Amino acid sequence: MKNNKINKNFLLIIILIIAAFFRFYNLKNVPPGLYPDEAMYGNNAIEAWTTKNFKVFYPENNGREGLFINIQAIFWGLIKKNDPWVLRMMPAIFGFLTVLGIYFLSLELFKKNKNYQSENYENNLNNNCDLKFNEKIALLSSFILATSFWHINFSRIGFRAIMAPFLSVWAFYFLIKSLNENKKNFAIYSGIFFGLGFYTYIAYRVLPLLLIPIFFFYFKKYKTEFKIKNFYIIWIIFLIITFLIALPIGIYYLKNPQDFFGRTSQISIFNSNSPIKDLILNTIKTLGMFNFVGDFNWRHNLSGRPQLDILIGILFLIGIYLLIQNRNKPDLKFINWFLFGWFILAMFPVIISNEGLPHALRAILMIPPIIIISAFGGVNFYEKLINSQIFIQNFNKKNIVLKLFIILLIIFILNSYFNYFVLWAKNKNTYDAFSSNYVELGKYLNSLPKEKLKYIIVEASGVEVRGIPMPAQTVMFITNTFLPENQKEKNIFYVLPQEKEKIPKEALIFEIK
Repeated sequence: MKNNKINKNFLLIIILIIAAFFRFYNLKNVPPGLYPDEAMYGNNAIEAWTTKNFKVFYPENNGREGLFINIQAIFWGLIKKNDPWVLRMMPAIFGFLTVLGIYFLSLELFKKNKNYQSENYENNLNNNCDLKFNEKIALLSSFILATSFWHINFSRIGFRAIMAPFLSVWAFYFLIKSLNENKKNFAIYSGIFFGLGFYTYIAYRVLPLLLIPIFFFYFKKYKTEFKIKNFYIIWIIFLIITFLIALPIGIYYLKNPQDFFGRTSQISIFNSNSPIKDLILNTIKTLGMFNFVGDFNWRHNLSGRPQLDILIGILFLIGIYLLIQNRNKPDLKFINWFLFGWFILAMFPVIISNEGLPHALRAILMIPPIIIISAFGGVNFYEKLINSQIFIQNFNKKNIVLKLFIILLIIFILNSYFNYFVLWAKNKNTYDAFSSNYVELGKYLNSLPKEKLKYIIVEASGVEVRGIPMPAQTVMFITNTFLPENQKEKNIFYVLPQEKEKIPKEALIFEIK
């Protein structure tokens, strides 16, 4: 068993190295540019650090929960550099930690899964090199997530949404572990992570409903084992900690109910003339984004490409089939409720919106259950091959399958690199999608003498932030001129087209279109 443990940990370290590479490699240049929404986070972070006014909610740009911005503020305060990578370092860290989190969540989720093993599983088990069923799923889950274009991409963009899968996988891991082992301290950790989730992304608010199947499944288990008092204590601790952590933003929403729904109410299907029809079409588009047609937005995806690579997409379908087929097996009942419940709940905020579907960013909370289901399908497919009669009995078919599997994983890593760093990163559409020309303008303004008067006419349309359209946020971040005092110090000012006559004759004039 000792060798087995070393083998498992070694494989996990390799996967984490792969995950780190895909999230931190060349972060200074990829993605190119800096999208104005990313810059808005950065500018709010700079203001928070400068004024020491850290908010639970930042209402500008249609409103954003404050945790991500406040963390960015601390990071910027330590670095004090206005480069795009500074805003993308924290998402990369959260993305990396999610890969580790999904490993532990999968490991715990399938920990007691003894009834679902291949028929010859015990014959295949070799303590020197083989792994337990849950360890295989955990390792494959983390590998798939580590190399997923979908997750890699959002791990390298300065959006708060990447924190939602990070906090959710760790929250559910600690909660399930607490209930599995009857240990109250894990309930504290779970409550912290779960409560912090309410400060991340609006779609996260559906996840409390996932607590219902968890509660009833373990209620029955604890009642049978005469530990119902411990069960209630674990849940009380979890709910109290969650409540206390989420209380500040809850109070904010009570005082500012218009910010609770924010932009969601603007893009809801319920504002359309045919909400039922839109709901059906949106559901079809969302379900089809994994295997057929994905997000067309170049910021989110290789335009139109399925969110899952073809092989992972097939494993995802196999996993769904196997989970449904074996839904009545004791050890899979809870797993079915948990994974499919998470999948459906996370899909709900996507399908009730009428903007840009399929939408990879809005569906980001669907990533963890999809990855785990795919890994479940992959492990079972692997074991099916080992136990099949495809290979001649005289050959060590297990070693053959294992070697083919390793080769496939290497090909998968190379494919992920090519898709992200070559096909996507070097595409002109990606360059435009991240407003790279605005970054170039900001860098040019930085190269000019401070004493030279500089005016930027903002002709591009967008939500106004303090009287100036959003696209100016990128230039403001690169030049560090979001705050009025910084604009005066650097002689960089922003005006609307109708204010051209206010520009002094001696000033250099630039345009943002």
